[in-house]
Amino acid sequence: MNRKILIIVENLPVPFDTRVWQEATTLVKEGYQVSVICPTGKGFMDLYEEKEGVYIYRHHLPEEGKGFIGYLKEYYVALREEIKLAKHIFKERGFDVIHGCNPPDNIFLVAKKFKRHGVQYIFDHHDICPELYIAKFGKKGLLYWSQIFFERMTYKYAAMAFVTNESYKKIAIERNHMQPKDVFVLRSGPKTQRLQIRPANPEIKRGKQYMVGYVGVIGKQEGMDYLLDAVEHIVNARKRTDIFFGICGGGPYLDTIKKRSLELGLSEYIEFTGRVSDEKLLEYLNTADICVNPDEYNEMNDRSTMNKVLEYMALAKPIVQFDLTEGRYSAKEASLYAKPNDAIDLGDKIIELLDHDEQRKKMGEIGYRRVQNELSWEHTSKALIAGYEYYFEQKAR
Repeated sequence: MNRKILIIVENLPVPFDTRVWQEATTLVKEGYQVSVICPTGKGFMDLYEEKEGVYIYRHHLPEEGKGFIGYLKEYYVALREEIKLAKHIFKERGFDVIHGCNPPDNIFLVAKKFKRHGVQYIFDHHDICPELYIAKFGKKGLLYWSQIFFERMTYKYAAMAFVTNESYKKIAIERNHMQPKDVFVLRSGPKTQRLQIRPANPEIKRGKQYMVGYVGVIGKQEGMDYLLDAVEHIVNARKRTDIFFGICGGGPYLDTIKKRSLELGLSEYIEFTGRVSDEKLLEYLNTADICVNPDEYNEMNDRSTMNKVLEYMALAKPIVQFDLTEGRYSAKEASLYAKPNDAIDLGDKIIELLDHDEQRKKMGEIGYRRVQNELSWEHTSKALIAGYEYYFEQKAR
């Protein structure tokens, strides 16, 4: 088999982008030649690297755009670098397919440059960009309508699509008129060997009896303000001073949320670690008695599958989160569900779960089994292989 794939991802470096890295290494193990174009990032500054059989080509990007002009500059630079690197890779190694991972939804423009060489475009739909724009900015405008346009054009040009869940599949078919047979649900299941259950480290809890864990990006749309309001309710209204919150992750909202935590007088109860190594992350999550997902209810979050929920389940941690469609699909009975965007109910559900040891144990076991039997990458990655086998069979006809 001489099948060559070029994966392009713009918003995160590889291998830091877990979904893209799992896809790339899985394809290599199946006999595909895989090259990746991605940006540089902290800890991943080499412009070229070969790792686990994957050829990684990186480029620099300007700082994240703000406003129409800022985003235009960021997208222009990324597109220019992606085209330049794709030409180099095509000459050096060749590729049959460009596999574009959004956001943004303009990577198909790179593939158009190679159409005359028989190169097709496969879309890997990570984020629904129109809904993401509303979640970030709370309004519609020129940039919002550009997201609608580019999503539509992406699906129009794509020969096939991978989507993260059934909600995204519905968008592909109903909003963007993709044929159902050309859409494969490829869930971002965690690799179970990466998420190992280990003994807790009681020192992390700062002398508190219980610990609530969180891992993920610290952005405004991740609902961190709801979590702070829930902690304030727990401490001041419910008079519970025996609970510690370990928040692992970095992001654009980290400094803001740390400042607000200080203003609320919650420093005794919350630690913000920033971005940490996998080793440190496992130490914190394994120490947690429960884990929390405070993603607010909006169209983006309601339809999106959150990796952190699956990672909690892989470590047998019971969860508290707002009642969102895909969050409930992922966790099912492994989670308690608070009323959407109700910080008081979120805090009450956290206390309820911490006060019931047997319930926590049962819910943790349910989540663990669900990952092991259905939702780990070992299971979900079968859709990736099936999709590519389908594509190349169709192409050969």
